[in-house]
Amino acid sequence: MSRYRTRSWRAFEPPAAGPLAATLRLRILGLDPGSRRTGFGVIECERGELRQVAHGCLNVSSAAPAARLRLIFEGLRALLSEHAPTEVAVERVFVSRNVDSALKLGQARGAALCAIPAEVPVFEYAPRAIKLAVVGSGGAEKFQVAQMIRVLLALPDRPAADAADALAVAVCHAHQRQLHARIHCGGAPHWSRA
Repeated sequence: MSRYRTRSWRAFEPPAAGPLAATLRLRILGLDPGSRRTGFGVIECERGELRQVAHGCLNVSSAAPAARLRLIFEGLRALLSEHAPTEVAVERVFVSRNVDSALKLGQARGAALCAIPAEVPVFEYAPRAIKLAVVGSGGAEKFQVAQMIRVLLALPDRPAADAADALAVAVCHAHQRQLHARIHCGGAPHWSRA
């Protein structure tokens, strides 16, 4: 008996995609929380294709520090009801040497997460992982991220930094979902809820 299979690798046929792979759409809200500006980006994924639905920034810098959290919460509640995302992806807090900035960022992030309904799954990604997924380098600059987002989503103009970062979070999550689907579903992308 031979040690090797007699069938050629050329005869390999991956399993066919299920019926949901071709029809199910996934809408992702990407968030880049900040104490003064919270970027958001909504993309839609269907059959592995990404399409930008909306992007922008909640600018709360003119409000008093305590009022900013309420404005972030209310602004995201309105976005969630308008766009009804299937999943939410958030950039994980990057802690540097400035503890005060990290605390303010954590509060803004908490206000954003509290606005998300319990039935909507939330996924977190480190800043380096997001840049790696979008640009190919974990140390990419903000303008490089914005330019790649413009190219990947076929946007007419390069989005503002906060909106580009939020769209990058959403694109990173879409890529992770697609990779997960390929690994667990025998090679065919399959958009479904986790």
